Amino acid sequence: MNSQQPALIIAGTHSGCGKTTVTLGLMAALKQRGLMVQPFKCGPDFIDPTLHLLITEQVSRNLDVRMCGPAYVQHLFATHAVTHAPLAENPPAQGIAIIEGVMGLFDGGQGSAATLARLLNIPVLLVVDVRSAAESVAAVVKGFEILDPQVEVAGVIFNRVGSERHVQMISHAVRQHCQAEIIGALPRENKIALPSRHLGLHTGPEVALNRQSLVELIEEHLDVDLLLKVAQQVKPATEQVAELARLADPIKVRLGVAQDEAFCFYYQDNLDMLAKAGAELIFFSPLHDATLPDTLDGLYLGGGYPELYAETLAVNTSMRGAIRAFSSSGKPVYAECGGFMYLTKGIVTADKEEYPMVGVYPVRSRMQQGLRRLGYRQVEMQTNTPLGLAGNCCYGHEFHYSTIDTMPSAIQRGYVLDDGWAEGYLKDNTLAGYVHLHWGKTPEAVQYFVYIMQHVRTL
Repeated sequence: MNSQQPALIIAGTHSGCGKTTVTLGLMAALKQRGLMVQPFKCGPDFIDPTLHLLITEQVSRNLDVRMCGPAYVQHLFATHAVTHAPLAENPPAQGIAIIEGVMGLFDGGQGSAATLARLLNIPVLLVVDVRSAAESVAAVVKGFEILDPQVEVAGVIFNRVGSERHVQMISHAVRQHCQAEIIGALPRENKIALPSRHLGLHTGPEVALNRQSLVELIEEHLDVDLLLKVAQQVKPATEQVAELARLADPIKVRLGVAQDEAFCFYYQDNLDMLAKAGAELIFFSPLHDATLPDTLDGLYLGGGYPELYAETLAVNTSMRGAIRAFSSSGKPVYAECGGFMYLTKGIVTADKEEYPMVGVYPVRSRMQQGLRRLGYRQVEMQTNTPLGLAGNCCYGHEFHYSTIDTMPSAIQRGYVLDDGWAEGYLKDNTLAGYVHLHWGKTPEAVQYFVYIMQHVRTL
């Protein structure tokens, strides 16, 4: 990335401080000013990128140092951060990259927004929830400024202020004790609300965001010109950006990818790598289509919310039958989380209603009240699978509220997680489990998946 390319990481003091609202509002305001806004998301989240896309009309990429490694993240940012539309006003630049952080700035170790800020040398805009606090906010900001000298907290936004007097008290203390520029303060009562549910916020296509209200909120209460000057403080990366190894000469195959309201959790980079490796991506809907597209060589069933659409999925018996037959044919199928739930015998919803699913695996998935498993995962293949040979590793993240019945021992476990849990259920040539994999560290898994599709087709 050119050192003159402005960029910011929007981070928070903690989860729930309002950084998503701030991020979306800034993206909307900057875009309305004529800037080309390139969005990114720190961490493994699937939902925030769909909101970024809704506002900016640009695909948002996940930057996850822990899951994908520093070289991949640097390359990904350098490739996509440079935009090409001229700014309408000063400062002169081509566009701006906005990265939404995850949890609090320093939360998450190697996967934190602070790690990303150090790696990419990008200034941080800190969002502070100031409810029930005044001068003490300066101590919070000061602590974030000095905890890690390599992380530059260049600007601060006070969120949920109660009055103009409240703003004055906080601002005076912060100016007296801190270095960060005060970008502005957002009122406690505003009309911008983002609905949420068990896996987080609603996805972009489901949210009716009022773009103009976002713009008005930001332009009225924040100093956007000052923010743009702060964004210019990007420094050259301390580590040389590595070119990723090129994939081998691509093999041409047709890969069916489930994509609709129920199956919407995909890392764009995974899809891009599959395409570069030779897979023609054929999108289809298990909700709305009667059957699979013709002449497919493999299937990819991503995560999402099948439990919310269980009745519609169950009624579509022709699609369920087509996927079951495809799996039985021995052609490779890879399914993760929601896609895995769809391949079980049935889904039992939170209100105890049961709906039949595809039936590749002889167990039911059952929604629970609380979160069942969460965290980064390394998976090691225990046998040859559609994603690699025994001993190969992949990396990903797990986050789900459902469990499955005890899987019969006759169903082979294709991989084991780094916490010792055996999963990656392998039947015929179908591999499924709860972990969402990202192939940034392991492009060879993509090549092998495409190779297996081509190999099975020629048998």
